[in-house]
Amino acid sequence: MKVGDSIATNNSGWKFDKNVAENFESHARRSIPMYELGHQLVCDISDFFLQDNSTCYELGTSTGELIEKIAEHNKHKQVNYIAIDNQSAMIEKAKDRCKANDRIKIENEDINLYHFESSDLIVSYYCIQFIPPKFRQQLFNKIYQSLNWGGALILFEKVRGSDARFHDILTSLYTEFKLNQNYSPAEIISKSKSLKGVLEPFSRQGNVDLMKRAGFKDIETIMKFTSFEGFLAIK
Repeated sequence: MKVGDSIATNNSGWKFDKNVAENFESHARRSIPMYELGHQLVCDISDFFLQDNSTCYELGTSTGELIEKIAEHNKHKQVNYIAIDNQSAMIEKAKDRCKANDRIKIENEDINLYHFESSDLIVSYYCIQFIPPKFRQQLFNKIYQSLNWGGALILFEKVRGSDARFHDILTSLYTEFKLNQNYSPAEIISKSKSLKGVLEPFSRQGNVDLMKRAGFKDIETIMKFTSFEGFLAIK
């Protein structure tokens, strides 16, 4: 099935493999509303949490584009960056992109099994929605435990509507968005079919509940466009 941007996949078979890695950035920009604006917002928020000797994680770094931007934004500070992904094709892209910055460490690891060091900022940009729901609470618990007091999680996720009516409206609006990005109806349907059982978004409240159960009390929405939402949670 063709889903646009020279990407082909199977029913319920979306994978971040070499085929996707080669076209990931162009596909993400066309598929995710305000994608680059969200990157800039993450960089701007990092000002409040990253200082000399801070550690910053990015979960699901894909091609390393965002962690490179955060590092460049904070180049006047001595920050250690650790970018994690479990897809070899993405890791290759990230390592190549970030090879000139020795403060960025790219790790090919499963974040569900990863042991986090103490950190001041953890960024997850449309990543946790691909983690099986049964593992998510444990992951949020680890994120909270990793953060130093006053540290933060920046979480961007696709979210479900709060009830069936709102969800139908959000789904329709997102379809219109993709049509306006010149995806064909067939490509939109194929992408939706490929993500069955792979992308499992929670509602806004579902994500907030995960963070609260982990220990976060101070949580704010920092960006919202239909079914795409960014959160800032401070320990």
